[in-house]
Order: sequence, then C-alpha cells, then structure tokens
Amino acid sequence: MGQRQWLLPENGTFYKANLHSHTVLSDGRLTPQEVKEAYQKEGYSIVAYTDHRHYGWHPELLDENFIPIAAYEVDINEFFKIPGDFSRVRTYHINLYDTNPWDKPQEKAQSVLPERRYTDINYINQFLVERREAGFIACYNHPYWSLQNFDDYKNLREVWAMEIYNYGCEHDGLYGYHPQSYDEMLREGTRLYCLATDDNHNALPFDDPLCDSFGGFVMVKAKELTYASVMEALLAGDFYASMGPEIKELYLEDGKLHIKTSPAEKIYVMTEGRNCHKKVAKRGETITEAEFELWGNEGYIRVDVRDEKGRHANSNAYFLQGNQVVRKPYQLP
Repeated sequence: MGQRQWLLPENGTFYKANLHSHTVLSDGRLTPQEVKEAYQKEGYSIVAYTDHRHYGWHPELLDENFIPIAAYEVDINEFFKIPGDFSRVRTYHINLYDTNPWDKPQEKAQSVLPERRYTDINYINQFLVERREAGFIACYNHPYWSLQNFDDYKNLREVWAMEIYNYGCEHDGLYGYHPQSYDEMLREGTRLYCLATDDNHNALPFDDPLCDSFGGFVMVKAKELTYASVMEALLAGDFYASMGPEIKELYLEDGKLHIKTSPAEKIYVMTEGRNCHKKVAKRGETITEAEFELWGNEGYIRVDVRDEKGRHANSNAYFLQGNQVVRKPYQLP
C-alpha cells in the first residue's frame, strides 16, 4: 500500500467560517458584536469583517471561541453607461484579508483604496501586489452580480481565492452559485482557492426567508482556533466551501481518490476537461463515500458534493502530476 496523501489534513479541527460580512460600519444593519453573537449561535467560530472601503479590525471580539478576521472590501467600478443607474455598471469587488493585524495597525487602519481604473487590469494587479506586500490576501467576489464575464476576470493575478458561492447574491437574483467562473480561472492556469460566503447585510430578520445569513460558509481545518493558525490553514488551502454538505475526508492513496461526506445525492470530481468522475445515489437513497481511480490526465481535480436539497459543497482545486497532487500554498512575501 502506497503513502496516503491527505488533501484535507488528517489532523486538526474543522471550524465554521463566514468570510464575507457587512456591519453598520458600511451598509450592514448589525454591529460587529451583534454579528459575532448571531453567528456563534449558529455554530460559527470565524467571521471576516469585510465592510465596504472600511478596514475592520475588532480585537475586542477575539476570544478562545471566536476569531474576527480583519478585512475590508474594495470596489473598482466602470463609469455609468446610463447616468445614475448602477444596476448596469460592471465592477470588481475584492475582499482583502489581513494575515497579521498586529503588524502596522495604524497604517492598515487607513483603508488603502484603489483608483477607479476599471479597464486597467495592470493597475488592478499592481494594487493587489501592493496589498499582498502589506500582508493581505485577496478574494475575487461574485462575478455574476458584478456583471462580469471571462474577459473581465481572466487576467486577474495575485488573487488567493474567489467566491464560488455567495448566499446574498443567490437572494438578489438566483445567481449566487457560479462554478463555471472558477473552472474558467483554473483552466486559464490561475491557481486559486474557492469560497462560499454569506455577504450578509442583515436588512431582514433572521427568520425571514430572504435573510442573507447562514447560507454559505467555509470549513477551515486548523491546528487550533487562533488567528495565526486559521491564517496558516487558509493560506495552505486547508478548507472547503459549502452551502450545507460536509466533506469529512479527502485523500489520495495508490492512485485512487477517496472521499467521505455527509449524506449526499451526488459526488462528482470535476477536471480540467469535460470528463468527470462521478457517483450517484439510487433514488430515495444517499451515499456518504466514493472512491475513484485517477486516469492521470485530469490536469486538476476538485470535488463537488450535492445533497438531496440541491446544496453543494466544493473542495478547492488540486493540480496533478500523474497521480500525485502538487501542493503550492499561496505565499506571502
């Protein structure tokens, strides 16, 4: 029997995270403390405070059971096609997560913002390089809501991750789930991770069916619940994105991919081409594991699990050389 290669770590603990959240410091309706309380009640241990154009570091919320990630969301809008009608304006929305908020806090509190240079992709990438050098990692958000297509985002560089699902956008127009955009970036050669998020603003009560909380999340497998450990796991890609289903184990052994999940209707493995590995439950039944022998020409693999409610869990993409995954965690300077 060959050596087992864990894609999600064998050791550590899964912590539930919402990595896109807004508060009264921008256009949300809850205070940072109220967001913490609401999410903790739903089993979350991590929330990134990504207020628009406002760097949010809330160390007073940090304790042994909760990590508030310092972050903010920037936007780069094109100019109005129809005066005053933002609904037709293309835009880049990018979350910036601070990997070490104790480093140069006064400088970071200034919320460095990009210029409005929508068509200048070289400028946008340079802005992201500068943010990375300052200790931030970047996530490209909700391409469908942003009215963007492949030509807009294919040349984005210096992005650590992108949203594959945005719960708030799902409410906005049934366009929250966009796996095709993730595959397009991967097939272009961009190696990045994928997130499921809420993008919550909480304009409606929690019991309202259009409430934008608790629908998209990331399960981070970290050594412990500390800021540094969570960031280490995020940089290494030791997490998966979900709307509900769980990916409990994911590893390679003897050329086979092994997957264990919560009860599911379908377990698929997407690849660089159109061919997929797949296992589907019989009608009225569920499955909780799958084993696939790799062909060796997948290019990359990523797991997509769908439950009986139509909710998905997505692993990050793993690039292959033969039957082995080549891990290249995102690197800060």
